[in-house]
Amino acid sequence: MGRYRAPPPSSSPYITAEGAKRLREELEHLWRRKRPKVTAALAAAAAEGDRSENAEYTYRKKQLGEIDRRIRYLRKRLEVLKIVADKPADQTRIFFGAWVRLEDENGNQRRYRIVGADEIDPASNHISLDSPMARALLGKSEGDDFTVELPDGRSEFLVTEISYADPKNP
Repeated sequence: MGRYRAPPPSSSPYITAEGAKRLREELEHLWRRKRPKVTAALAAAAAEGDRSENAEYTYRKKQLGEIDRRIRYLRKRLEVLKIVADKPADQTRIFFGAWVRLEDENGNQRRYRIVGADEIDPASNHISLDSPMARALLGKSEGDDFTVELPDGRSEFLVTEISYADPKNP
């Protein structure tokens, strides 16, 4: 068996306006604040002499490489992302950007927001448009039942609420 693995499917190019703003802020922070500090620390470590045994130099060089890699990724990704700022005309159905409240077969409530792959945040219940749950939700309306294959098995859910307004900032 060889080492080749097919590349993963590319993620959807959609992002909310808030998510795009956060990515631009991260890029700005890395480029204007963090990179200059690391570059200065790298130069100071290089000035200490022998670089082959200089742990500070090795660490700063690795850190600078990670920052540059992230900057390149963000620049390329921001070029291809499509910002979805408008709410859909039919707000009774689930589309990108929707806040959705679900009830499972045990009566437990869950609330999710469908966002782009670059905005996933489990702590905020933001799920990717590419996730099995989001794909199963798209196009559903309040009162619709659906079944989805989750890592722990098949589960049934009922859509109890759909909103396009952030519950924290209505």
